[in-house]
Amino acid sequence: MTKTVWIFPGQGSQAVGMGLDLAEVGKDKLAKAEQILGWSVLDKSQTDAAELAKTQFTQPCLYVISAILTDILQGRGIKPDAVAGHSLGEYSALYCAGVIDFATGLELVKERSLLMADASGGAMTALIGFDRPQLEMAIAETADVVLANDNSADQVVISGTADAVKSICDRVKSKRAIALAVSGAFHSPLMGAAANQFAQVLAKTIFNDADMSVITNVAPNAPTTSGQELRDLLSQQMTAPVRWREICLYLAEQGFTKAIEVGSGKVLTGLVKRSAPSLGLVNISTLSQAHELMA
Repeated sequence: MTKTVWIFPGQGSQAVGMGLDLAEVGKDKLAKAEQILGWSVLDKSQTDAAELAKTQFTQPCLYVISAILTDILQGRGIKPDAVAGHSLGEYSALYCAGVIDFATGLELVKERSLLMADASGGAMTALIGFDRPQLEMAIAETADVVLANDNSADQVVISGTADAVKSICDRVKSKRAIALAVSGAFHSPLMGAAANQFAQVLAKTIFNDADMSVITNVAPNAPTTSGQELRDLLSQQMTAPVRWREICLYLAEQGFTKAIEVGSGKVLTGLVKRSAPSLGLVNISTLSQAHELMA
């Protein structure tokens, strides 16, 4: 029996031109998004990569596109057994699970993206191919830096002050170290002020109980359907690490057989393949791919 999880991409999965084929089928949501954001998702997706990569644009665009693709699939009666999202993608997962409606989710994503875009005084670097025990020891011995994204056994992102991040890169050898073009130290304690502001917004938002299990970034081994619990976990997400490797391991342990990435790109399916190679993988980032799955 197939046990399926839908996974939703976060910042870094954006691509110029994404979502253009959804203009007609998603016109109602695109119009609502323009009303909420004050700008057009499809217009922004056609700008250059540097403009689209700005946090205040990337996050809403990814959320809207994932939501439209979710509607297409669910409109044909296709539903997952569980959902998970990578950082920003967790909001798309909550929409899919019926925890928040589209407009509420986009309002949250808009506020989150603006707070994160305004953050300053930090840095993030992706490390590929490294000695994990050495990295963990170096982080434990260095102030103001954390493992922000634990994506797979050989791919992580560290986050903290610029000096602390540089110190780790100098001490730990890796095949590649890629400085990320972000404004602040996302998923680290340095986001505390922004997280406190965002927590006030979350506290005023109604979260419904989920229609299916939600596997969260903060507690990957304890999926839940409780709206209250999901809201509490989301309030921690901005300063807590994204534990994606553990999510993948949990999926394999619990007998999931297929992961469907709903949204732009193939980043998450690549990560699932590294940590949980037993799962079948499907990408739904275009209208034609959605139609293929439905067929």
